[in-house]
Amino acid sequence: MERCLELAARGGRTSPNPRVGCVVVGKGGKVLAEGWHRGPGTAHAEVDALTRLGKARRTAKGATLYVNLEPCNHHGRTPPCAPAVIASGVARVVIGAMDPVPGHGGGAARIAKAGIAVTRGVLAPSCEEANRGFFTWARRGRPWFTLKAAMTLDGRIATSSGESRWITGEAARAAGHALRASHDAVLVGVGTVLADDPKLTVRDADGADPARIVLDSRLRTPPDAALLTGGTAEVIIACAEGVPAIRRRRLEKAGARVLVFPTAPHGGVDLAALGVALAGKGITSVLVEGGGEVHASFLAAGLADEIELHVAPKVLGGRSGGPAWVGGEEVAGLDQAQRFTIRAARFAADDLLLTLRPTKTHS
Repeated sequence: MERCLELAARGGRTSPNPRVGCVVVGKGGKVLAEGWHRGPGTAHAEVDALTRLGKARRTAKGATLYVNLEPCNHHGRTPPCAPAVIASGVARVVIGAMDPVPGHGGGAARIAKAGIAVTRGVLAPSCEEANRGFFTWARRGRPWFTLKAAMTLDGRIATSSGESRWITGEAARAAGHALRASHDAVLVGVGTVLADDPKLTVRDADGADPARIVLDSRLRTPPDAALLTGGTAEVIIACAEGVPAIRRRRLEKAGARVLVFPTAPHGGVDLAALGVALAGKGITSVLVEGGGEVHASFLAAGLADEIELHVAPKVLGGRSGGPAWVGGEEVAGLDQAQRFTIRAARFAADDLLLTLRPTKTHS
């Protein structure tokens, strides 16, 4: 199953499909064939592995097929995998996680009904973690949101004059671009667009550019902004209701897709509605690169599934200081603070990279 996950990772971004790997093992423990899914419209991992098996003139009769996600039992862009697995002659199927999409499951039951031994739940937590965006999309109807910031030891993302290039070093910046490449979309607020004019493309890592999203409730994004003139990935600008139509037409003419959402209580875009709309477009993971008020909005809405903090060994100081990585309103007391658990800590040259998840509470 660990090998299935290694193969699944080769597929890169496969959204809205999951990343799946498959291994076919013979009676004597010899690996007969391997396969993985490469994206929508391409062969699923099981079919890919079985096709390779046939090309090698090997038979699956009596073999065991391992796959990190339940073989599908529905006809989408490609035929269902369960019948192909049954027809292959395998004697046993070992499954990591069950398919969470309503109407897509049932493959395991169909395979078992055909007289093939089925084992479920092998390394299930790891299998779900490898497809956390897909599982969030399927179960909660929204993408997985990762908040990312590069900051100093005193929590600042820029000086008081707005200088932010560069807080962290080259190695940390490359890690940040790898994060972009691993997500379906990257999101910033219009304040970041106006201050930094970023392209939001992938430059220091392998992988395709993600879709680019701007939270811009009043449509202040300039039509000649770098993200509209550079890169080929889709640009989505999310605004609130009541914006003059001329602003919308100007940005659409520049190549943006402008989406209008209800106004949230704080006056910005309703983030829950944005999440539903993005999920409808097949976006299963979003890297939120702020700034501070955007991060605060996601935290307040309970939409911070993960936080990536890249901490540079620098101190800016000052009573007022520059902007913090998270803004918003201060909590009334420590007992009201949102708590997070550090999942990973690693170094990129001199910078510390932290991965955090919300701390689960038990009533």
